Amino acid sequence: MCRVEVPACMLYTIHNTFDDIENKTIADLGCGCGMLSIGSAMLGAGFCVGLDIDADALETFNSNIEDFELKNVNMVQCDICSLSDSMSDTFDTVIMNPPFGTKHNKGIDMIFLKTALQMAKTAVYSLHKTSTRQHIQKKAAEWEVKMEVLAELRFDLPASYKFHKKKSVDIEVDFIRFSAKKVLN
Repeated sequence: MCRVEVPACMLYTIHNTFDDIENKTIADLGCGCGMLSIGSAMLGAGFCVGLDIDADALETFNSNIEDFELKNVNMVQCDICSLSDSMSDTFDTVIMNPPFGTKHNKGIDMIFLKTALQMAKTAVYSLHKTSTRQHIQKKAAEWEVKMEVLAELRFDLPASYKFHKKKSVDIEVDFIRFSAKKVLN
């Protein structure tokens, strides 16, 4: 799947199977240029907030918001890894495509997931490398969070760092729904 089909599949499932978008408050962690936030807004979300550390990506996100003339979307530049507990239970739904954390930022995907679970009242929807499924299942059990793999997808990931040897790589990812429970320590 290309980079547009994956978010479309995610949003279609979240909206039509679980009714976790329409009239809901949505957080999009690591939002990038805002594809999931904007898609959620167009599906009738009450309000969406995209959070990302990358100023350039947020500039594109802002331009996209203006192009679509959306009033129910905002963005915040911040480091997801250092968000405080003050955002606990702030959003109905959290949607994210976290960094996979395979080389220089090992474990960042789990930091994103734990933060998302703290922020969500209802559910977290996330993409994770299929090869990490057992580890994520172990963490979900440890955190007493229900985990459901909704789909196994193929994701064309373009090179983004100088150490990447290939132009892009096709990886298997799990689209996962986590039920938000508040027993995280």
